[in-house]
Amino acid sequence: MSSRLVPSALRACSRPALQTKPFARNFRTSSPALETPTAALPLRKPVGAFRGGLFGFLLGTTLASAGTYYYILDEYRVSNELLTEDIYALQAAVQSVHNYVGSLEEKVDAMQKQK
Repeated sequence: MSSRLVPSALRACSRPALQTKPFARNFRTSSPALETPTAALPLRKPVGAFRGGLFGFLLGTTLASAGTYYYILDEYRVSNELLTEDIYALQAAVQSVHNYVGSLEEKVDAMQKQK
């Protein structure tokens, strides 16, 4: 083996400085990297299918309930506005009928006075 090293060392010395290639790094590991870990990491407990299913059910129920609540709240607001408009329209109609009846009573009184 030493016979192989000597010619390669002589070739490296005989080359000019500009033509030499940089040496490649050898792979080395440090002694702490070679040691086996002493304390294993604690294993994570997997979430059971029952707990995961229950959590998903409760989350889905909560989201569906919230969506339904806001939908009903919006429908209530719209129907309340329509009812308020109908009440105002009815009030205006009653007022116009009241005015018309008042004018008819005046005409009847005027006709009775003429007789």
